[in-house]
Amino acid sequence: MNARSSSTVTAMSPISGASSSSNQSILDAEAFRRMIALERKRSERSRKPFMLLLLDMGKQFSSERNAKMLEKILSALSRSSRETDITGWYAKDCVIGVLFTEIAVGDSNSIPSTIIARATATLRNHLTSKQFDELNLSFHVFPEDWDHEGDQRPSNPTLYPDLSQRENDRKWFRGMKRMMDLLGSAIALLLFLPIFLLVAVAIKATSKGPVFFRQRRIGQHGKSFVFLKFRSMVVNNDAAVHKEYVQQLIAGKASKQPSNGSGEGVYKLTADKRITPVGAFLRKTSMDELPQFINVLKGEMSLVGPRPPVPYEVEAYDIWHRRRLLEAKPGITGLWQVGGRSHVKFDDMVRLDLQYARTWSPWMDIKILARTPGAVVLGNGAH
Repeated sequence: MNARSSSTVTAMSPISGASSSSNQSILDAEAFRRMIALERKRSERSRKPFMLLLLDMGKQFSSERNAKMLEKILSALSRSSRETDITGWYAKDCVIGVLFTEIAVGDSNSIPSTIIARATATLRNHLTSKQFDELNLSFHVFPEDWDHEGDQRPSNPTLYPDLSQRENDRKWFRGMKRMMDLLGSAIALLLFLPIFLLVAVAIKATSKGPVFFRQRRIGQHGKSFVFLKFRSMVVNNDAAVHKEYVQQLIAGKASKQPSNGSGEGVYKLTADKRITPVGAFLRKTSMDELPQFINVLKGEMSLVGPRPPVPYEVEAYDIWHRRRLLEAKPGITGLWQVGGRSHVKFDDMVRLDLQYARTWSPWMDIKILARTPGAVVLGNGAH
């Protein structure tokens, strides 16, 4: 199987246990997983999906007696794939993968079904019934359809082996981050308890409805959770205005809104008639965000990370925008809040979130947390 370019030839390794006469070779696990990550980025730009075929036959791939069977499998795969498709070890000596690149957009269901049928039929023709039955075949199409109604994550972890590896590499740091979240949120809830009581009294005294606003938001890996804020709007309001503006913002068509009489403006609704007088003060001072320390304590959010969107925002996302939900747990504050906050376009906000996810460290979290009080006091971009 030919690689996509000659530059990947050095990353290819001979088949384990294959005869010396065989010219077949496949990408090693590290190189193949890197190609999956690159193919995702190509797909994000071209909007052409790809499909990942995985063949798992356990540790038997590494044994000498199965070398000929492995050659048959690779021969079958070469007959059912194109030269531009990529074959490699998804898991070393255990799971073989094939990337069927740039599937036609015309029908996202029929094209993968045709590939699956062709690959399955070719494998059946090259293997005995017993050998075929020993294979565990799975097919994974990118981009996947996200359904936020269920409790399970809608994103397919099989398509993101590089992100799983990154999380494993940062396991110790992630434990430290969780300890910071637990300690920080517990201290914050104790310190702000008097403010909680004052805000609750002010909300109940000036408008009808509950003290807390509960809303379904999308967290890491696309899994939804109940997001908490102090209520700053009248009850039973219509979200159509916000939904329309957010969709325009994501599409890059939204115009800046007036901000405190300045000519600069912000990418946020500022003259929202649904907001109560007390709610306007809470938003300006960011006090409406305080209940999110409960979300942090529960592990649904972190102190630092991307802001969690509502479902109709995610529905308007371009494919690459989803990465802000895949690469980091949502947070109360982040690079956007201390470095841009409503003054930058949506794409630039996503880039800030991705920059945070790539370069994250406990020290970075500490620096962002140290800058957050200043951003709150200045109220720059808050509405």
